[in-house]
Amino acid sequence: MAHAIHPSDGYITMPDGVRLFYRKTGSGPQVLLPNGFHLFDDFQRFAARRTLIFYDVRNRGQSDSVTDPSKLANGILQDADDLDAVRRHFEITRLDAIAHSYIGVMLGLYAKKYPSHLSRMILLGPMQPNAATQYPAHLTNADSTLAEVLSRLAELQKQRSSPDQDPREACEKFWSALRPIYVANPVDAGKIKWSRCDLPNERNFMKYWIGSILPSIQRLHFSPADLANAKAPVLIVHGVKDRSSPYGGGRDWALLFPNARLLTVENAAHAPWIEAPDLVFSSIQTFLDGHWPDAARTITSLDPRDEPARING
Repeated sequence: MAHAIHPSDGYITMPDGVRLFYRKTGSGPQVLLPNGFHLFDDFQRFAARRTLIFYDVRNRGQSDSVTDPSKLANGILQDADDLDAVRRHFEITRLDAIAHSYIGVMLGLYAKKYPSHLSRMILLGPMQPNAATQYPAHLTNADSTLAEVLSRLAELQKQRSSPDQDPREACEKFWSALRPIYVANPVDAGKIKWSRCDLPNERNFMKYWIGSILPSIQRLHFSPADLANAKAPVLIVHGVKDRSSPYGGGRDWALLFPNARLLTVENAAHAPWIEAPDLVFSSIQTFLDGHWPDAARTITSLDPRDEPARING
């Protein structure tokens, strides 16, 4: 996606002075998409009836590059507080939010800390709620493709330590190797256009991820009591073949939230809206309009084999 400046682009200053970059499009009720710029091209279809606010979370994308360690120390917890600052900036009393991957954990934290400000949540392939959980094989899809990609990434990481390696070129190589794990069908790998390698924050993301974000996620442990007050409806959309965020994690979230349903997408991995667009986009539209999608199910067990057969796409 090109990073041209739009008239609706702007910055929001957090209480500690860090600025977050955002873009608004559309009109009508506001929906926030934290860390959602990789969703912009596909999700702007919802702007016909809503105002979509895509923003880069702290130290990501076109938001400020943060050099003060104290402003990164809280990791994902800081992102949740930043989300509330964004809400206040746009004068939203109760927000609708869409989150993908590890940002789903951030929305989980937000639901725990600020439940009264939530209206609706959509989690797309969310990272599991408790990082230490080990799911059985049929809920993880840890297949040969994942093993091959991880091996290739290890090789690339060694090369990145070379002083002759161009940072942008290294970033593009990294993403070229990574894309196959995000889709179930290899022909869809080219549709993953999330790299944003022209931006320094994205070229340097792995250092930030390993040093701040991942450790903060690993320290979390969500329980039903933590989310008991999060009464807002939650739609979880998860591909069964997700290698990056195990499908078991999506089922876990559906069991933790008191008012959640799971849309299971059988032949999809970490980008279910790309691999099953009709099912996913129509379901999101229905949910944002205030109704549960027909294919979304209430989950009663972590193991789908313990539940009645489902009819999802």
